[in-house]
Amino acid sequence: MIPSGVEVYVASTPVDFRKGPASLIGLVRDGGVDPFNGALYVFRSKRADRVKIVWWDGSGVCLFAKTLEKAQFCWPRVAPARVRLNHAQLLALVDGMDWKKVRPSSVKRPLSAG
Repeated sequence: MIPSGVEVYVASTPVDFRKGPASLIGLVRDGGVDPFNGALYVFRSKRADRVKIVWWDGSGVCLFAKTLEKAQFCWPRVAPARVRLNHAQLLALVDGMDWKKVRPSSVKRPLSAG
């Protein structure tokens, strides 16, 4: 289970899916980010039907991979920038749904009764 407060970054440019966890972590590092900061880093394939996610869980590098059989994932527009997602958006992306339609609701902080 992924904690809801974890940071999630999507590399919108497709990567070579022959890369394993060490190579993907290297891409994160080469992008100027500490790959061992606990954030999840999401990568897409050229065909947009596969996703790989790497993260450091505190004891080692983890890899999640998924292929959609009859569809494509909804990806951000291809650009050199990273896109940040929240927890709910990540779950929508991995389920093959349009994560751009998932918006956090605005909740006002309750006033203390006192």
